[in-house]
Formats: sequence, structure tokens, C-alpha cells
Amino acid sequence: MTIHVRQGFFFEDIEVGDIVRHRPGRTIGESDNLLFAALSMNRQSLHFDAVAAEDGPFGERVVIGSLTLAVTVGLAAADLTEGTGVANLGYDRVRFPAAVLVGDTIRSETEFIDKRLSSSRPGVGVVTLEHRGLNQRDEVVCLARRVAMFRCRERDES
Repeated sequence: MTIHVRQGFFFEDIEVGDIVRHRPGRTIGESDNLLFAALSMNRQSLHFDAVAAEDGPFGERVVIGSLTLAVTVGLAAADLTEGTGVANLGYDRVRFPAAVLVGDTIRSETEFIDKRLSSSRPGVGVVTLEHRGLNQRDEVVCLARRVAMFRCRERDES
């Protein structure tokens, strides 16, 4: 019998320019958007008032951008950092080129942009990633640069 454990990338396994496509995707339902609005205290009518949203720029309710970001990055977590992630250092250049509407399905992919060994933490590398969220029509709905720390395969404990 073989036991398989899902694991993310170690620093040494990361190649700048490589792209990881994360599966499965996530369909955003009405309850997802409403719950996120309640949890985040976002009371913007465009997100939860169907009548008010009819007169808005999309003609219907639009999914909260921070939920789109959370799903785009969350879909990548198991593939990239499960068991190998050390810390998330921050996000930069977050953009939403197209709206996500209730019922849309978000898929995610990540490109490795840059990597270097940490100057302050032995056995850890610092990696810059670009997460891209795409809808079911392959339109980019979210772009975000992220810097995160990954464990090295061979840790230098000196």
C-alpha cells in the first residue's frame, strides 16, 4: 500500500516562468456573495440589492471584488503551499479587469515571476507569484501579484 499526501512546491522545485493551472474551479453562488457581504460588512447595493443593481453598470448584482481575489488565491493554496508555505508577505497590483456575476465559475492559474533565498531566514525562499482568475469564458477577472515564503527542501539549520 502507498500513502499519498498532497504537497505544495518546495523552493527548489519552482522555476521562474512556469505556470500552474489549479483545478477544480469554483462557481460563485448567490449565497456565497451574500455571506461574504455580511462577513466583510460590505453593504454596497451593487452586491446584494437586485433592484438597485438593475440600474447599475452591470444591470445585475456583481460579486464583491475581494471575494473574487480570495477565491482566485484560495484555489491555488493546496497546489502551491500545502506543507511548504511559510508566510504570506503581501499582495501588489491587484486588478479586476472584468466583473464576476453570480453563477460565474472562477478558475485560477499562477505564474512564478521571481525567486530568491531569504537573507534573514535560513532554509526559506521568497517567491513572487502572479495569480490569475479566469471565468468560464476565459476572461481574466482577477490579477494579483503576491510575495510568499516557501520552505527549502534541504533546510540549513546553522
